[in-house]
Formats: sequence, C-alpha cells, structure tokens
Amino acid sequence: METEERIACRTPTEGRDGVTRIPAWKYHAVRRAILHAVEGAGPEGLPFSELTGAVRARLSAGDLARLGALGWHCTTVKLELEVAGEIARLPGSGPQRLVRGGA
Repeated sequence: METEERIACRTPTEGRDGVTRIPAWKYHAVRRAILHAVEGAGPEGLPFSELTGAVRARLSAGDLARLGALGWHCTTVKLELEVAGEIARLPGSGPQRLVRGGA
C-alpha cells in the first residue's frame, strides 16, 4: 500500500514544539494561494481575518471540495510559512497583517 506524501507544518509560537503533517497536495495548493494573496495585498499586508476568503477565491472548486476545513488548513500552512520565512507578520500593526518574508 502506497502512503501519501505529507508535509510537516511547524508553528512559530514559543513553547509549542508540535508538528502537524498534512498531505503534500493540500500544503502546496494552500501555500500557493496564500503567497498569491499576500503578494496581491501589497506593502500594507493582508489582514489575517481575510486570509481564508482570499485563499478560497484562489482555489478550484475541486480542490475546495477535497480539502476539508479550509480555515484550519490556512492557519496551519500560514504558520509553517512564517517559520520558513516566506511570510511575516507586519510589525506594529494592530490586528495581524501578513506580508512576504523579510518585510
């Protein structure tokens, strides 16, 4: 029996060492959508409260149907992208805003 490839998603939160493993196709689909959404938001960043809707708009109906809990997957992949330095939280903003890494 072939096992589905999984991607380990970490969290930047201090004191939390847990790793969540999700199917690779889900990770790559959500990652691609998050990065496009964050890039499209410009220097002011994408509000975290808008992340799930922005990702939903960038995924196919088929992927959305197979994905499961979209909000959970968005948060899980977002946290891994923060650890990897691909996105960051905009410093000094009130509610969390996301920008490309290094900003």
